[in-house]
Amino acid sequence: MERNQVIVVKIGGVALGSNDTTVEDIVHLQGQGKRLVVVHGGGKLITEWLKMHGIATRFVDGQRVTGRDSLAVAVAVMAGLVNKEIVAAINNFGGRAIGISGADGSLAQCRLEDEKLGYVGRVVKVNTALLDTLLSAGYVPVIAPVGIYAFDRPDDAPQTLNINGDTFASEMATAIGAGQLIFLTDVPGICDRSGNLLSRLSAREAEELVASGVASGGMIPKIQGCLRVVNIAAATCIIDGRRPHALRQQVEGRGGGTTIYKGVR
Repeated sequence: MERNQVIVVKIGGVALGSNDTTVEDIVHLQGQGKRLVVVHGGGKLITEWLKMHGIATRFVDGQRVTGRDSLAVAVAVMAGLVNKEIVAAINNFGGRAIGISGADGSLAQCRLEDEKLGYVGRVVKVNTALLDTLLSAGYVPVIAPVGIYAFDRPDDAPQTLNINGDTFASEMATAIGAGQLIFLTDVPGICDRSGNLLSRLSAREAEELVASGVASGGMIPKIQGCLRVVNIAAATCIIDGRRPHALRQQVEGRGGGTTIYKGVR
């Protein structure tokens, strides 16, 4: 298997809507022989389930604070409900997908990101053996961003950690040497201060947008993910997943959104 031809796709809340074409695009691309790894989030649904269980949601610097109770909900929602709905949708549409999390096969081995965030992990080591096996067998791995608490873990701490989905996707892309990293979002892409879409950015320009505060909130980990992969991937993109067949068009070279590239213009 040529890893540099693998496409890592991060999907968020845009997937599985009534008019969404992401699953259709995944199956179409798989049918063309493309090798895809799909990483998903689940933030909005986690918040809904936390509310149902009477657990407050709190954020620090745009990241969810994950206590022991909220960790249990996050793992159940992401590795259970969200993961299996995406897998079922792909398989029902005629594709071949298998759902896993970063805990399976010791895929994502982590330590705490920051104590103030609670049980949120930073990936230290990636074991790609399971991904290689699934890709070689013709499956699309669909991965929930949950990892093993493998480093500096106290005896009374949980076995798993919650991981930011955007960061997780970039870690997977880096570990397998992916050819493309594509973030499907619910915005057109990266915009300037006036709200105009920036279709192409050098790595330096993207860094400056973060440093200046023009790029903020949930866009920051997406940009940082692209910057992490830009030196190894042929393309790193942040695109509007609400557009019909956005993923398919991007892979076929007809996409929109923002492309971040290495070097200068």
